[in-house]
Amino acid sequence: MNMSTNLKVIDVDVHNQLKCSDDLLPFLPEPWKSQVARTGIGIPDRGYPSPVGVIRKDCTPPSGGPAASDPEFLVKDLIEPFNIEYAILTGNMMDVSTMHDPDYAAVIASAYNDYLISKWLSMHPSFRGSIVVATQDPILAVREIDRMAEHPEIVGIVIGSAQRTLLGQRQFHPIYEAAERHRLPIAIHPGGEGAGISSAPTASGYPTRYIEYHTILSQNYMAHVTSLVCEGVFEKFPNLKFVCLEGGIAWLPHLMWRLDKNYKGLRSSVPWLKRLPSEYIRSNCLFSTQPIEEPENPKDLLTIFDMIDAENILMFSSDYPHWDNDDPSKILRGLSAEAKNKIFYQNAKNLYNLS
Repeated sequence: MNMSTNLKVIDVDVHNQLKCSDDLLPFLPEPWKSQVARTGIGIPDRGYPSPVGVIRKDCTPPSGGPAASDPEFLVKDLIEPFNIEYAILTGNMMDVSTMHDPDYAAVIASAYNDYLISKWLSMHPSFRGSIVVATQDPILAVREIDRMAEHPEIVGIVIGSAQRTLLGQRQFHPIYEAAERHRLPIAIHPGGEGAGISSAPTASGYPTRYIEYHTILSQNYMAHVTSLVCEGVFEKFPNLKFVCLEGGIAWLPHLMWRLDKNYKGLRSSVPWLKRLPSEYIRSNCLFSTQPIEEPENPKDLLTIFDMIDAENILMFSSDYPHWDNDDPSKILRGLSAEAKNKIFYQNAKNLYNLS
């Protein structure tokens, strides 16, 4: 279905896929090349399979293979019908940070990045890439950012929100220094919470079912954003931008209010902060629309938008080809033309420096 308006769109979360693990073999050194050829990539499974499936079955390309594994079909199925000027390819490899072996994880991330450049970024002018890094060894992560950052179609970095510890802590700071130095935003994306070396999916442990896991993912984002602010990441790296993909937004007012209130009484514990915590969130964090909360009364969502200044920190994401992905012509119809232009286009254009 074509867009019903002439609204321009930048999609900040498109999950291009490998056809199979053998796609990485040309980009892998030994002994890992032989290992992947024998056993596959082996990213740990989170253990929460979706009862409706994760991938839309109608996105399977005619050429075969998984959905979103064929660049030409992705253009025909997503880019052209919905007037998407740029698609930020986030892939499906960000959960390398849940692997136990830091060297193997870094090699897999590097091979994927070479595959991305070779097999995707040259295929269509709308495609822009995100560097995947494994966070287990920050030195290796920085080396990978430095290796990849100057490619003209690379516009960001993507890591999993599934981590061993909170992302504000200082072992991650070399990664943030490299990202800021190269003027690349860092996107965090859910998927591997509870898998491999990552912590439990919730602060209270492991849920029983996918619906619980899927609903409570925002708890993980609340913890990471609070950590980034309170550890002083945005004071230390004032030009660094973080993008929270697929984490929702309705939790933001509560978090900002609670954090600001606590800061007023406990600021001596975070003396490096020069502003209210909510100000750092508004200036250094952006969020994606998918999956957006859907209250019974749509006006309630607009109220939340006003509370968080959504038109300046929110960006459209389709989450293609996932089961709950969004059609840009069907969502956020109650917004002004100016707010729509910012959310669907201008915010991402500014963040990713797209000309």
